[in-house]
Amino acid sequence: MMESEVAFLASAAQQLVTHLEAHLPNFLAYWRQHMKIADDDKYIDHVEQNGLAVFELVKEALLRSLSSETVERLANKIAKERAEMNVGIGALVYNVNLGRRLVINHALAAPLPVDELSPLIDHLNELFDQFLFHAITKYNELKEKELHEKNALIARSHQDRLTLLGQMSSSFVHEFRNPLTAIIGFIQLLKFEHPHLPYLDIIDHELQQLKFRISQFLHASRKEIVESEKETFSLYQLLEEIIEFLYATIVDSDVDLSVAIDESIHIFAYKDQLRQVLVNILLNSIEAVKEREKPRRINIAARCQDGSIIIEIANNGPSIPADIVETIFEPFFTTKKLGTGIGLYICKKVIEDHGGDICCSSDDNMTTFSICLPA
Repeated sequence: MMESEVAFLASAAQQLVTHLEAHLPNFLAYWRQHMKIADDDKYIDHVEQNGLAVFELVKEALLRSLSSETVERLANKIAKERAEMNVGIGALVYNVNLGRRLVINHALAAPLPVDELSPLIDHLNELFDQFLFHAITKYNELKEKELHEKNALIARSHQDRLTLLGQMSSSFVHEFRNPLTAIIGFIQLLKFEHPHLPYLDIIDHELQQLKFRISQFLHASRKEIVESEKETFSLYQLLEEIIEFLYATIVDSDVDLSVAIDESIHIFAYKDQLRQVLVNILLNSIEAVKEREKPRRINIAARCQDGSIIIEIANNGPSIPADIVETIFEPFFTTKKLGTGIGLYICKKVIEDHGGDICCSSDDNMTTFSICLPA
């Protein structure tokens, strides 16, 4: 650019700055009246100072070369204040753009020819764009850090509780397990010696349920669930075994159970772990449908789809609110009066350890647990 052109633009910029300074009181009055800020904002006294600081940036950008670091420094300061107040990025963007609009509107009223004013307006827009870029980037960075710290705190809290649970369960589970194993063994002997003795099947079933619950606590207390080896097995046969195991509970609860499973589906997995997951979800489903009038329905379906095995267990019990669905797999979260809140957490952990995913959806008609495993 020729020296005469530089001088020409510098003169126009100085005239524009003089014009804007003359209208600064009107500019600030309108901005204060229309900006978005809460009455209890602890930085409310800083807002006008911030506005004046941005106006100084405008003047500096018009009159001299303005470094990116200067713009970024002020943008970061304001972004930090907004992040601390937890008011969202919308108000910040609105207030900055309100200032942009006022500055440009006043600039357009300056007594300058269009060919002199146009490059200065472009320069102002570039400044505000740069300012917003740095402010939003910093705001998001601070919020992501805050979220990461909160998640880390929650994770540590959950880990502490799981560790405590592990210490408690390890002390009483073995005391429970030895006599329980002996009782189950003697029940089997009684069934063999007295096959027609009433109530033995019910006693055996309840003892197996107790054994299953104890195993849940053992799994929850370990860092990783350890089983012998993975194996290939029929999903259909596994579900037949589970339904037989839960048959008394299903009949007692008067549940209409339907099963639609592709008998050709075979899974390579830890069988005992997957059995635990399916039993847990089915027991939860049975408890859910018992809260409603008949008919009480539970539908089990499984299919191969896009290289994955999809297992769906749906029940027509009461719908689960959306906010609860989002946290239903968190450890120790439960809506049951006597629940431990570890059942679905264990289910999620087992499925994820198998490289799969589990989720829940619920509406007024059905609540569905969907499990996706690699085929």
